Amino acid sequence: MSQNFAQITVEELGRRLAETTNAEKLQLVDVREPYEIELAALPGFAAFPLSEFAEWSAEIDHRLLSDTETLVLCHHGVRSAQMCQWLTDRGFTNVKNIVGGIDAYSMVVDRTVPRY
Repeated sequence: MSQNFAQITVEELGRRLAETTNAEKLQLVDVREPYEIELAALPGFAAFPLSEFAEWSAEIDHRLLSDTETLVLCHHGVRSAQMCQWLTDRGFTNVKNIVGGIDAYSMVVDRTVPRY
């Protein structure tokens, strides 16, 4: 499977989230499990747990805009890459995987975000 989506660093994510005008133009997707989101979460991210794919996949085109910049988060960047590939395959044109996931964000950008 060839990767046909972009990536974004956690440092860039932190800058983008801090800029209100940019944050308003972003679609933020978290594909972690509900228990993971309870442990550590970033504000503004919509939960689309991969384990619940069957429940939300048919409605993705109604919940997200295919041409809006979409940043995808998971724990380390693997599940989010899977989601990015799936979205891109569905015709989404501006999808970015957050490299290192929330774990890297916690270590590099905001140490108040719990690590697990």
